[in-house]
Amino acid sequence: MIVKNVEKKEKNTAAFQVETDAAEFEAAVNGAYLKNKSSIYIPGFRKGKAPRAVVEGMYGAEVFYQDAMDELAPKAFELGLKESGLRIVGAPAISDVNVTEDRTVAYTFEVTLYPEVTLGQYKGLSAAKDAVNVTDEDVEKALQDALKRNARILTVDDREAQMGDTANIDFDGYLDGERFDGGKAEGYDLELGSGSFVPGFEEQVVGMKIGEEKDVNITFPEDYVADLAGKAVVFKVKLNSLSAKELPALDDEFAKDVSEFDTLEEYKADIRAKQEEQQREQAENKFRSEIMRQACDNMTVEIPDVMIDEKVEEIVRNYAANFGFTDRNTSLQDLLNMMGVDAAAIRPSAEMQVKTELLLEAVAEAENAEITEEETEEYLKRVAEGIGAKPEDIKSYFSKEFIEAEMKKERATNAIIESAVEAKAE
Repeated sequence: MIVKNVEKKEKNTAAFQVETDAAEFEAAVNGAYLKNKSSIYIPGFRKGKAPRAVVEGMYGAEVFYQDAMDELAPKAFELGLKESGLRIVGAPAISDVNVTEDRTVAYTFEVTLYPEVTLGQYKGLSAAKDAVNVTDEDVEKALQDALKRNARILTVDDREAQMGDTANIDFDGYLDGERFDGGKAEGYDLELGSGSFVPGFEEQVVGMKIGEEKDVNITFPEDYVADLAGKAVVFKVKLNSLSAKELPALDDEFAKDVSEFDTLEEYKADIRAKQEEQQREQAENKFRSEIMRQACDNMTVEIPDVMIDEKVEEIVRNYAANFGFTDRNTSLQDLLNMMGVDAAAIRPSAEMQVKTELLLEAVAEAENAEITEEETEEYLKRVAEGIGAKPEDIKSYFSKEFIEAEMKKERATNAIIESAVEAKAE
């Protein structure tokens, strides 16, 4: 095989030809005959015993050409890619294939090229960083949440339903006197005041007594599901039982029960410290994201659609795997349908991820981020400690090339972030 006519085209595409010689094509044709002969029946011969010349005489000399060309195509493409030195993304396309009179085969492959990046400013960028400001109200809310998590549930049978109660109800919804789908349930626990039902519903349950039945009239919001949006309906509701939360006293004993501290003041101080740390992390993450966005905006690159398409699929499949959908035979569209996700909504995030990956690769190259064995061992040790594994486990699971690529990304990220400065507040 020989590679010919390597040509870069517009929109990050290229084409090249690979030509096989007659001997290669003949071997492939004969291989196709041997592969298919067992299923061929020719009158006068036992099934699978007809000579190739007889089969070609009956069906034409080209009868095995397609199988032979299909057999040679991957080898031709691999050679063309290697010798052309092109770096591609996505799958190649065969735009033309031709068998000549002297039985050579010429393939023309079209490919999408890996994009070229021209870096802009990526060092010394600046962005504002949110201030850390934990208020007394923030601490108080955390305390109230802790009280609610540790509340006792008490059965109520001596009063009417109140906001804050959990009402166990049966309900049956009617539109113009007819039941509608999804409007019926029995033994449903509804926390009154939670806002989990249609506006106006919970408020009308308030005041009901256990065993009481009542018609609840509500109108669905205009942005509700199409069949019910803006419609007035009636729910027939029965209150089966009531329960309420009894909050513990907010004192030193409570602090001892729910934390490692002996006093409520120590517990409050710990809550404040943790909230401050959380705010610092959020501020730092927001700062890093803004700096990376600026660095991406400053570079020049034309990203092929196929790279974004592949990233969308990667995001969807990784997300689906969290719910046990790991079958690679399940189509992307089926996964999107099952999860109720629109690919268009994922695309901006996918594009940003691709941009960031291209940026880090280009920065790593610009920074000449060479990796030593000692640095690799230290990196593996650090990563392994973070996930509770051993360095050898990571080395056995990931290739050396993958590990080095991740290290270069980390080093490139550090080059960008560590040189960034916090913008002064105006």
